[in-house]
Amino acid sequence: MHSILLSAGWPIWPLLIISIIGLAIVIERSWYLRQVHIFPKSSLEAAFTLTNQMDSQQSVADVQINQLAQISPASPLFACILKEKLQGHSADSALEELQAVAQSTWLKFDRYLGALATIATVAPLLGLFGTVVGMIEIFGSQGAINGSAGSPQQLAHGISVALYNTAFGLLIAIPALASWRGLRAIANQRQRECEEFARQIFKKLYSTESKK
Repeated sequence: MHSILLSAGWPIWPLLIISIIGLAIVIERSWYLRQVHIFPKSSLEAAFTLTNQMDSQQSVADVQINQLAQISPASPLFACILKEKLQGHSADSALEELQAVAQSTWLKFDRYLGALATIATVAPLLGLFGTVVGMIEIFGSQGAINGSAGSPQQLAHGISVALYNTAFGLLIAIPALASWRGLRAIANQRQRECEEFARQIFKKLYSTESKK
C-alpha cells in the first residue's frame, strides 16, 4: 500500500484524506441511525405510559416529561406533545410546536450526509486532477520539451500517477455514493417512524379536539 501511495504521487493525498473522512461519517451515521438508538424500548414505553396516564386524567409531572425528552434522539418529539397537552395548549398550537421540534430532529438525522454526498462528488474530480498532473509530468518532461521521448522512468512515473489517481478516485466515489444513498434511505425511514409514533400520541391526546 505504501508503494502505491508513493507511485501515485502527491495528488493522492487529498483523496486519502477524504476517504478517511468519508469512512468516519459512514461508521458514525450507521451507529447513530440504528433503530435501537432512535427508538429504545424505554423511550417508547415511557412515552405511551405517560400518554395513557394523561389521557385517563392521571397527574403527570413536568419533570417526567423532561426526563423522557433526554432518553433518545426521537423522544423530544413525544415530550413536546405531552408538554403541550400538560400546559393546556390547543391542538393547533401543539402541532405548530411539534413541527418546530421535528425540523430540529430531522436535521440531527441528516447530519454529515451532505458532506458524504460531497465526497462522492468530489472524489472522481480529484482523481481526474491527479490524472492531469500525471499527464503534465509525462508531456512536460525535459525530454518531451526537447522533442525526444524522455526517460522511461519519468514516463512510467507519469503514467502511474495518472492511473493510480483515477482508480483511487473511483474507488472512493462508488462506495461513498452507495453509502450515502443507503444512509439517506435509513434516515427517511427513521423520520417516517417518528412521524407515526408522534401521530399516535397526538391523536390519543387530542382526539376530542380533532373531532370538532
